[in-house]
Amino acid sequence: MQALSIIILVLLAGAMLPMQAMLNSRLGKALGSAEYTSFVSFLIGAMALLLYLLIVKARLGTLTQTTTLPWYVWMGGVLGAFYVAVVIILAPRLGTAFTFGLVIAGQMLISVSMDHVGFMGLEVKPINYLRILGLLVLGAGVFLIRKA
Repeated sequence: MQALSIIILVLLAGAMLPMQAMLNSRLGKALGSAEYTSFVSFLIGAMALLLYLLIVKARLGTLTQTTTLPWYVWMGGVLGAFYVAVVIILAPRLGTAFTFGLVIAGQMLISVSMDHVGFMGLEVKPINYLRILGLLVLGAGVFLIRKA
């Protein structure tokens, strides 16, 4: 895949998150529970992924292939559920722009930290003044969005 196609695909995926938040928030109002809404959202997502796997006739691994993995590799789903529930609750209260400004700021803070230590085998990319400046500019952007 060409670099530009990859960038466009990632931007498109990022653009879907605020839309997902508002759709889930609207569903949450109808269902009356952020937790139940998160469950329904993940269930629908799981069904969509299953349909996709069937359509593309994906080769499925077996659970026995995962028995040697550490316990924490299974936490991705838990982290996703936490994220969805928090956004369902807070996006309507804080507004989409401020909520996702904070989400992106949190993502960048942890991402820079993970790069710095080479978390889980990542290539080490030390924190330097440009990365710190980028985080500060991002923080200023979130502040300005909140004040607007």
